[in-house]
Amino acid sequence: MANADKSPTRIIHPLPVRVAHWINAFAIVCMVMSGWQIYNASPLFGFDFPRWATLGGWLGGAIAWHLAAMWLLVVNGLIYLGYGLLAGHFHRHFLPLRPRDLLRDVKDALTFKLAHQPGIYNTVQRLMYIAVLLLGVLVVASGLSIWKPVQLDGLVDLFGGYDIARRVHFVAMAGIVAFVAVHLALVLIVPSTLLPMLTGRAPRHSRDQAPNQEQKA
Repeated sequence: MANADKSPTRIIHPLPVRVAHWINAFAIVCMVMSGWQIYNASPLFGFDFPRWATLGGWLGGAIAWHLAAMWLLVVNGLIYLGYGLLAGHFHRHFLPLRPRDLLRDVKDALTFKLAHQPGIYNTVQRLMYIAVLLLGVLVVASGLSIWKPVQLDGLVDLFGGYDIARRVHFVAMAGIVAFVAVHLALVLIVPSTLLPMLTGRAPRHSRDQAPNQEQKA
């Protein structure tokens, strides 16, 4: 244990979190691009997505990609959810979420004064991660309702009908895409956050706390 404490690096992203992150990234890209191809077959609004941003080539191919990526996302999401609850990952990193802390961090972010420390989520990040998890649940539920509207008619009714479920699905998807865009922008601004998501480790500083139980995983 003494040798571990003297290591120049520390674990900030355990292996289960890293694996789930990259599987989710792949699944979300496939789902969004195939979903845009499906959207183009029957647009909700007055625009289409460019062909280069779509996946599947045609409606049938896009549906095949979409369903395959959906099951990958659902299975991976359930495993991540189980790990997050049982290992305390959610409690340690996403809570507490206090309004006063959020207002402070938003103000700091807007004035480019928001500090970043690897392995520690500020309140803005906590809110974003909680929001995208909820959007993930919403996009899957609405997606199932428009995929099997007869078999899952009760779920369709919860959304207020098939047409509304389609719009909810689109808005939830747009929210996830917005999260990904902000996430990538932050990686570009603070590129040092990328390597720890690959290796799990970050340099140890004197102010770092001792590794918690999750970091030992």
